[in-house]
Amino acid sequence: MTRTATRRPVETTDVRQVKAPPPAGGQGRRRLLDQARAYAFLIGGLICFALFSWYPAIRAVVIAFQKYTPGSSPEWVGTANFTQVWHDPEFADAWRNTLVFTVLALLIGFAIPFVLALVLNELRHWKAFFRVVVYLPVMIPPVVTALLWKWFYDPGAGLANETLRFLHLPTSNWSNGTDTALVSLVIVATWANLGGTVLIYLAALQSIPGELYEAAELDGASLLQRVRHVTIPQTRFVILMLMLLQIIATMQVFTEPFVITGGGPESATVTVLYLIYKYAFLYNDFGGACALSVMLLVLLGVFSALYLRLTRSGEDDL
Repeated sequence: MTRTATRRPVETTDVRQVKAPPPAGGQGRRRLLDQARAYAFLIGGLICFALFSWYPAIRAVVIAFQKYTPGSSPEWVGTANFTQVWHDPEFADAWRNTLVFTVLALLIGFAIPFVLALVLNELRHWKAFFRVVVYLPVMIPPVVTALLWKWFYDPGAGLANETLRFLHLPTSNWSNGTDTALVSLVIVATWANLGGTVLIYLAALQSIPGELYEAAELDGASLLQRVRHVTIPQTRFVILMLMLLQIIATMQVFTEPFVITGGGPESATVTVLYLIYKYAFLYNDFGGACALSVMLLVLLGVFSALYLRLTRSGEDDL
């Protein structure tokens, strides 16, 4: 009996299907080109920041210690500009108006966006439409917004007083009164910047787990109790961030007093930034303007450091 040997098929490898690895030199050149492009974009951004942000800031600090007027060579005067600005009668008024504006903006413009975000979050219909309506003022240029409100506040034929007359209510001087001008500007700034804050709050509210509200409802919590014990604790980080950002922004208010009131009446709406403008472009005293800018820079630097500290701590918690 003969045994027939079984022949195993010989496995053949198709040479055409095997790709040779790319040469190490080509891959290294490709990686080098990618890194070169990345550094080129980075260097371009750094150059733009250096020319339009860092250099003007450093130059302003230097000019703060110089007597600098257009058409004349700078003269080193030390702290004389700071002393001059400090004894300016409008210096105290500008800082007081800026601080009052910031406090009023926090009281008026900080609570209203949060309440509107709560209302929008509870809507079942027309939610997208009301989001657009709330955000619409942000899309209007600030100067146009200020001009619209200047006409609205006109004590003669302005829409505000015409509405009060129609309702048989006493009229107001609004932005032309020493007692009401600053509050009127706060209302303008609140209306103009309302939309962005509302959307940020709305995004934070929608990130809260629904199980927390369901558990609170099962425990018999009312609406105010749910807001106090669930909504605010869950959004406290966003609230703190927006509060610091609002303080930094309101301390730099300029457009509203410049366009609507011109700093008046009787310096009632002169802010620190508006006083810097007066020193630079009305008095031609760039040294005094830079000295005042350095003072404002130091104060805003403190709030910016707090903002960065809270941001890092929030990222660590996440």
